[in-house]
Amino acid sequence: MPNTIRLHRVLSAPPERVYRAFIDPLALAKWLPPAGFVCEVLEQDATVGGGYRMVFTNFSHGQSHAFGGRYLELRPGCIRYTDRFDDADLPGEMTTTITLETLSCGTDLSITQEGIPDAIPPENCYLGWQQSLQQLAALVEPEIPG
Repeated sequence: MPNTIRLHRVLSAPPERVYRAFIDPLALAKWLPPAGFVCEVLEQDATVGGGYRMVFTNFSHGQSHAFGGRYLELRPGCIRYTDRFDDADLPGEMTTTITLETLSCGTDLSITQEGIPDAIPPENCYLGWQQSLQQLAALVEPEIPG
C-alpha cells in the first residue's frame, strides 16, 4: 500500500518568494536535493499541464535516480504536481500538494506527498524533506539588498 507523508514549516520569507523557489529550475537544483545529493533539472515547464524532469545523483558514489511529472495546479497559494520514478522498482505515481499561507512573520508551508512507493520507507522521505526544507529556508529567508 503506498504511503502518505505530511510536513509543516514556517518560513520567514514572503509566500511569493517561497512559491518561486518551487517553480524556478535554478532554485530547485539548489535546495531540493537532500544532503549528499546534487540535482540536474532536465526539463521545466511550470504551467498547468506542463512537465518537469530531474536527476538526483548521490555525490559519494555517483548513483543516480531520475523522475518527473506534471503540474496539476499552480497558483500563488497552492502547487500540486505528480512524480514518477524512472526506476521500475519504484512503481506508481505520487502526488505532492504544497500550500502556502501568509503569516505576519512570513509563510506557513504545508506539504502532503501521497502514493510513495512501498520500497521507500516513510522515515526516509521525512528525513530527505527535512534536509531539503532546511536548504529552502537558507535560500528564501535572507533579505539581500538589491
